[in-house]
Amino acid sequence: MELHDLKPNKGATKNRRRVGRGTAAGQGKTCGRGMKGQNSRSGGGVPPYHQGGNLPFYRKLPFKRGEGFTVINRVRYAEVNLEQLSGFRANTKITPELLLKSGIVDDPATPVKILGRGEVSKAYKVKAHRVSKGAQEKIESAGGSVEIIQEQ
Repeated sequence: MELHDLKPNKGATKNRRRVGRGTAAGQGKTCGRGMKGQNSRSGGGVPPYHQGGNLPFYRKLPFKRGEGFTVINRVRYAEVNLEQLSGFRANTKITPELLLKSGIVDDPATPVKILGRGEVSKAYKVKAHRVSKGAQEKIESAGGSVEIIQEQ
């Protein structure tokens, strides 16, 4: 078999419809578009969202900018991974205030969440607003403790 012998399977391809080539083709004169009107003109037709003169659905929806709708009262956490805590001494009480003082966290108003990337070799007493399950397991297996701060 050579490259020039390759053909598509039988029935896989279809000849395109040649419109406006005489009455014998069945698509002559008006080319299957009817006599007059919006859809008979070139470039004519209605967009998919057209609803026949009614107010289109997308205009009934509230106008919101951005990708989807943003949650107004969303809580953003300052994320701290376990590998960032390796600089502290063993049995240190790690609080949001200490993380702020050491420069790991920037804003004192944002709540802190401890995430589980990295390993813990020392025992820490961690006090944070949230702690992931993996991080809690690693801290407790190293002999440390986790305390959750209740948010107001």
